[in-house]
Amino acid sequence: MLRRRWRALLLASVAACAACGLIYELALLTLSTSLAGGGIVATSLIVAGYVAALGAGALLVKPLLHRAAITFVTVETVLALVGGLSATALYLTFAYYGSSVWVLVLATALIGSLVGAEVPLLMTLLQQGRTAEATDSGRILANLNAADYLGALLGGLAWPFILLPALGMIRGAAVTGMVNLVAAAILALFLLRHLLSRRALMLSLLLLAAAAAALVTLLVGSRHIETTARQALYADPIIAYERSDYQEIVVTQRGNDTRLYLDGGLQFSTRDEYRYTESLVYPALQADTRSVLILGGGDGLAARELLRVPTVEHIVQVELDPEVLELARTTLSGINDDSLDDPRVHVIVDDAMSWLRQDHPEIPDGGFDAVLIDLPDPDTPQLGRLYSTEFYGLAARVLAPDGRMVVQSGSPYFTTDAYWRTVSSVRAAGLAVTPYHVYVPTFGGWGFTLAAHGDAPPAATLPPRLPELRFLDQQVLNAAVVFPDDMGPRNLEPSTLAHPRVVEDMRHGYR
Repeated sequence: MLRRRWRALLLASVAACAACGLIYELALLTLSTSLAGGGIVATSLIVAGYVAALGAGALLVKPLLHRAAITFVTVETVLALVGGLSATALYLTFAYYGSSVWVLVLATALIGSLVGAEVPLLMTLLQQGRTAEATDSGRILANLNAADYLGALLGGLAWPFILLPALGMIRGAAVTGMVNLVAAAILALFLLRHLLSRRALMLSLLLLAAAAAALVTLLVGSRHIETTARQALYADPIIAYERSDYQEIVVTQRGNDTRLYLDGGLQFSTRDEYRYTESLVYPALQADTRSVLILGGGDGLAARELLRVPTVEHIVQVELDPEVLELARTTLSGINDDSLDDPRVHVIVDDAMSWLRQDHPEIPDGGFDAVLIDLPDPDTPQLGRLYSTEFYGLAARVLAPDGRMVVQSGSPYFTTDAYWRTVSSVRAAGLAVTPYHVYVPTFGGWGFTLAAHGDAPPAATLPPRLPELRFLDQQVLNAAVVFPDDMGPRNLEPSTLAHPRVVEDMRHGYR
């Protein structure tokens, strides 16, 4: 009976360790996306490197299997420290040195090797605790695998639904390291003490205590570490910060210049955002524009401009991130003139593509007079789907027959292929297009795509009875449709859901 309980508790520790191991890998993937934009290549390299390290760890631990008990406690101690501190190391390296690739590679190799060493050690311990009816190695391996996979499932659920939203990446990884240490301590105290000498047991407990002290220190100081490292990423003082389910949101301010960043990418500066916003909004409007759909634009700036137009009566704003909307209603309310609380604006929290695929009462009969697509640049596969021909086809379905659409399309200078890829993708959705670009000092040259139903490219014109603008007029817009040779038109294949070419274009940058 005691040996059955021994094995049951050991299998429970297997599940706990497996959960921790998977959480460490998920933390690495999350950090890769958050700090460097992630992507298919980065994700594939992390996963492949982690799996390869699992095999390497299993081989490297073979000479130590005759001392499985003390080796297992040591492995768990080191794993808890490396895994628990990995998020902090990656974040600090990225903040102060601009790149954390080498830390990411090293952490992946170390964590994978240590997790890979667990299974041979645990199987050896299970065999040492076997009874007469449990001598079959196949049965032992089955029990071990079942506990391992169950733990992985629990870890896979705990990271996105509990640890990450409640604690964040740094504290979430540190708490996971504490779980590793607790599992190792239980094993050492209750299950392995008869396999360890008194001196080895005391040494194991001291190592576990020292590792726990290090992680507790990290937990206590984590907020200060995050704040200090985060500020190092931005030239101006941070006045607001939020980590939503989708992205890191930062607002900085120096003097009269307020800036919004999403995952480190600048979204606007109050020094010149009017140039971008006017160029996005007004070319889409006509003399009788009454209803407008905004996809993205959760900062409320596009809605602010639309509310200045006397003919506009109905605005539907579809934004994925409720934290961005909350920030727009609070910290940014003085910049967007409380636009999102205006009764003419109907705010919907939803994914733009999911919303477009359904029928909604907010869609006017005959479609919207104008559609504005103001989404972040497609530097991840998740955003790349919102720059696909399929997405623009869905947007075209809710555009009135004589309506106009404007798409934020990126920089035709710094990401030339990505810009013209977006133009091609809108055209492939069956719309006629007119590309244009303006100069926004904090962004550089920035491009848009004006689109409409029919075969003739829509004329880049401004509607009559405009409110007073600070930048855009008809003369500026006439010049905006002219592209110099180094940014000239390129005939590129469209980006689709099956082949998100625009994401690759963004990664390669200017060429």
